[in-house]
Amino acid sequence: MSAATVVTIFHPSDPAEFTSWAGELRESAPEATDFRISVLVDPHLDWGLAVTFANARALHQWLDSDVHQRLVSDGRQRGILCATADMVIAQDSGVPAGVALFRHSVARDRTDEFVAAEAQLAEVSARFSGFEGVCTFAAPAGGEAFAVLRYRTEHQLAAWLESPQRLAGLGPLRSSLTREFSRVSSTTTFGSTVRTENGHTAVTPDWKTAMLILLVLYPTVMLLSRFLGPIIDGFGAPPWLSMWVSQVVSVVALQWALMPWAGRWFRRWLDPIDGAGARISILGAGVLVIGYLVTLTVFAAVHWLQYWDYSTR
Repeated sequence: MSAATVVTIFHPSDPAEFTSWAGELRESAPEATDFRISVLVDPHLDWGLAVTFANARALHQWLDSDVHQRLVSDGRQRGILCATADMVIAQDSGVPAGVALFRHSVARDRTDEFVAAEAQLAEVSARFSGFEGVCTFAAPAGGEAFAVLRYRTEHQLAAWLESPQRLAGLGPLRSSLTREFSRVSSTTTFGSTVRTENGHTAVTPDWKTAMLILLVLYPTVMLLSRFLGPIIDGFGAPPWLSMWVSQVVSVVALQWALMPWAGRWFRRWLDPIDGAGARISILGAGVLVIGYLVTLTVFAAVHWLQYWDYSTR
């Protein structure tokens, strides 16, 4: 199972009190594989905690535990107030909309330069519509660091990521790193995966997204026509209304259930970087073509599923 991280942003308070309370929170999570306190010394950067577990189940058990709830309540009484809801980031579910998580490998003894570059980028990004904050987690002596950038909507986030102001401000950040930073990928509802590499945003090719949608859409429409259509017709609905209701149900099913499920199975193939090679692209497309043939065969051979033979009277 994949690792899962919860990031929570807090209103600034007393640094010593916050650090002490965070230590108590750390002790309540013995199963956590990583526990980090964000940079607290720069006014352009948010305060936050990031706690990582081996899997999402362990993470949610901790969040739901009585001891966690008690410590959060105790923190409020001590003036430690959450500024956001918990943001859960996992490999199989990506990151929330409007949120970007960047991983950095900071050069030894260059953490101060890294933090200064992050603060400078935060100051510039705050001038863009929808900006909500940047929270940076850095190791004191260098090493792996990451930052969580938040915008109100995915569109506003994309506007900042693609802006010339951001590209111009990446120089100081890159000079503090041992290799190019990367963005944790996020998959949209309909299968497109967004990645940032070398400062540029890459998205799943349209043909891959279209192939995956077709694999899921065809059996969905066929099954709805077979089972839901006769029920709607039985209520005396005219064909134009029956078709509209059927389309509403299919869109809801694809949006919140079927496409996220299919996207997890084809995650690597949809990734615009990891899945960009010719071999994996051809292999994934071949699997989808086999899926098409299987569904076509099933609906052609199984009479019970052929909706045109089950019209209402």
